[in-house]
Amino acid sequence: MVYAIVRAGGRQEKVSVGDTIVINRVSGEAGDSVELAPVLLVDGDSVTSAKSDLDKVKVTAEILEELRGPKIRILKYKNKTGYKKRQGHRQELTRLKITGIA
Repeated sequence: MVYAIVRAGGRQEKVSVGDTIVINRVSGEAGDSVELAPVLLVDGDSVTSAKSDLDKVKVTAEILEELRGPKIRILKYKNKTGYKKRQGHRQELTRLKITGIA
């Protein structure tokens, strides 16, 4: 089994061909191809982690859709002063399908 650890969207993800992952938003339209930077490659029993060898490896993915994460509510409150602040946030995400590890 071949899989790779890739750096994507500020995190590291374990991927193999055919997997779908959700990462922070990357630029591009649905159907575009994106290349991810590998950190580690495992091919059966051989493990590749040397930078010179990883420069030859390409992990490609196809953008399936752009979506938004769940709403996170941020509340700040200070007792006895009447200070309260409410803020919301939704992270912008991209769903990718891994098409090849070569």
